[in-house]
Amino acid sequence: MTRVYRLAVQSPGAVTAVRSSLWSTMEGSCVLLLAAALGLASGFPPGGWLDLSPDEPEIKKLVELAVRDYNSLSDSDAIYRQLRISDARKQLVAGIKYEFNVFLGRTLCKKGREETVNSCPLHDTAQVKGVKCNFSMLRVPWLNETKILHRLCSNEDVAEASPSPNQAVESSVTEDELLETLSLFKEFVTTYDKKYQNDEEALRRLRIFHGNLKKAKEIQEKDQGSAEYGITRFSDLTEEEFRTLYLNPLLSSQGLRPMKKAVVPKDPPPAAWDWREHGAVTEVKNQGMCGSCWAFSVTGNIEGQWFLKKGSLISLSEQELVDCDGVDKACGGGLPESAYEAIEKLGGLETEKDYSYQGHKQRCSFSTNKVSAYINSSVEIPQDETQIAAWLAQNGPISIALNAFAMQFYRKGISHPFRILCNSLMIDHAVLLVGYGERNGVPFWAIKNSWGTDWGEEGYYYLYRGSGACGMNKMCSSSLID
Repeated sequence: MTRVYRLAVQSPGAVTAVRSSLWSTMEGSCVLLLAAALGLASGFPPGGWLDLSPDEPEIKKLVELAVRDYNSLSDSDAIYRQLRISDARKQLVAGIKYEFNVFLGRTLCKKGREETVNSCPLHDTAQVKGVKCNFSMLRVPWLNETKILHRLCSNEDVAEASPSPNQAVESSVTEDELLETLSLFKEFVTTYDKKYQNDEEALRRLRIFHGNLKKAKEIQEKDQGSAEYGITRFSDLTEEEFRTLYLNPLLSSQGLRPMKKAVVPKDPPPAAWDWREHGAVTEVKNQGMCGSCWAFSVTGNIEGQWFLKKGSLISLSEQELVDCDGVDKACGGGLPESAYEAIEKLGGLETEKDYSYQGHKQRCSFSTNKVSAYINSSVEIPQDETQIAAWLAQNGPISIALNAFAMQFYRKGISHPFRILCNSLMIDHAVLLVGYGERNGVPFWAIKNSWGTDWGEEGYYYLYRGSGACGMNKMCSSSLID
């Protein structure tokens, strides 16, 4: 069955579709996608060789690189330059593979003058004692990389110059890795219905995706818990893009202001507790490409408090806070304690239905006639995790903030990054703590996130409990309702 990626963007008056040739489905192989991506002619079948003229610009450019490589590795003090090219051809693999022979002549110039190589006069024996090299090179346009896969040069004076073992291994791994990456990227684009403006943007995202696969693997190798990291819908974003679009820089730059201290229960907490099982948690929501996590964290807390005090679970409006909180920065971030104060001043929150979420700041349209929940004050909860568990089990879900270091690529399981990698001083994401427990003897916190149900475990993050992992205990707070 043939499937085509839906990669298009809206433009004024029309839908501009990304060239479908870029995203043609590959039956059994990723090379057809690559062929289309590179805009190659239909007469150039994947795996087949196409002869090239030595005058082709692409060959001339590659020969320049090959000659420069030869000069850098040769034992001779003299610079060699191109005499002629023969047997040039290319093949579509995980990129474009080129093979050619280049005949090099010895010049009178010494190393250190490589910039003038083409103007260097030939030695009078150059035509007789030239060097013949056979090169195999791989060009990967979307990674902006060109690699020498194989090099074999010979004449009377210069020994065989072949690639180092590291180069050979790197080339072999890279080709296999690129084929796998293309297949994974195809699946990623389909799964998350990704749309890019044009071929150039798609190839840029492919390159970022490739790098993020390696990052996720590194996080996986260093994690101390049972978490699985890998491809998420954020896998085509750079770290900076992810932080800018989804996280909250104000949490670490401003920190928690002094608040009234919560009264902690004297009785020890139960072994496990989950407010989802007791009806105090609404569905997982999605903040979109807006740093409004602070609003979702606070409304989630108030939803739980209202349920416990008034007996009804109401989905409350985050957009009201984004629009009407004059202290916080809407999609630019905010602080839970400021949000509590804003809600008190406004007089309460409307429902999600009455004041629906848009994911960007608008003119405040809050109406006191539509208030469905209010708060009387707010408190700060101690940083001791046993006390946090005790307060949560007795009083309801808690607004917390943490370092989201491991969350861009989190898929499931109990996340437990090394402390040095998930610094508690670099808090950048607000979430809702809804419960705690153990899995196979490993203690965890159950955390409701605001990135939709297609992230993590149906929208939830499970974090190791007992070590203050990722600073989750540093900014715990709750509203109070009389």
